[in-house]
Amino acid sequence: MSAWQQIAEQIAQVTGEAFDPLPPNGIGGGCINTTQRLRDSERSFFLKLNSASLIAMFEAEADGLQALAASGTLRVPRPICHGVASGQAYLVLEYIEMGHAGGSSAALAGRQLAQMHRCSDARFGWIRDNTIGSTPQQNAPHHDWIHFWRAQRLGFQLQLAEQNGYGWVLQPLGERLLEQFPALIEHAPVPSLLHGDLWGGNLAYDQAGNPVIFDPAVYYGDREADLAMTELFGGFSLDFYAAYQEAWPLDPGYPVRKRLYNLYHILNHLNMFGGGYLGQAAGMMEGLLAEIG
Repeated sequence: MSAWQQIAEQIAQVTGEAFDPLPPNGIGGGCINTTQRLRDSERSFFLKLNSASLIAMFEAEADGLQALAASGTLRVPRPICHGVASGQAYLVLEYIEMGHAGGSSAALAGRQLAQMHRCSDARFGWIRDNTIGSTPQQNAPHHDWIHFWRAQRLGFQLQLAEQNGYGWVLQPLGERLLEQFPALIEHAPVPSLLHGDLWGGNLAYDQAGNPVIFDPAVYYGDREADLAMTELFGGFSLDFYAAYQEAWPLDPGYPVRKRLYNLYHILNHLNMFGGGYLGQAAGMMEGLLAEIG
């Protein structure tokens, strides 16, 4: 029995409805997982596949989607089931037919993101580690945001960069930045529920024009980290930012902090994709150190 047939049986068991799908159709767009659409005459599901050794990645993603869904704000694909079939890890999600943004869709996304960020916790971090792209992301809870970011975000990525052979450029800058960067965080954020990897490719709109977010790297952190990521590669409109600001204005100092938060993602891209990001990472670190003086 093929993997997708085993998965179809699991879907039927979990949903309590018979499911006899046609052979799956591949869906493009992902660089980490194989993605497919499973469907019969009535229902469709979104299927992710990867090596069986990466099942924990899918388990964490399912937990993250459930946490985002529980906020009652932005729509997310509902997790159906996950497991291992024929040597492949799989995650089955609700299939959402995507459409186009309407005239008020971007503003709605901004307002709903602000509402999601108001969902808080006692500590920064999360109930489990997960991944950012294909990189492990540590989420051990901590009451102090500066400690959390220094140890489990920036420090962790700098360690990976050194292991990957980039320490000769980044290590001197990283040591200085880790020592001095608390001066860059001049506010006291509350632990907000974050998507964690909110670039333009992880936001779409359903056929009614409602925003949908997916592929999360969930944790509780400074809400500005999510906003910073939206600016890193573009794709978010002025209406989105205006609506967010109206719902929950950002604190002074955000333009500098967003560079610190986005350094985490640039270092992650360096560690995932190679030296093409080395110059950008070093330049961002030099700029941040110049801000400290």
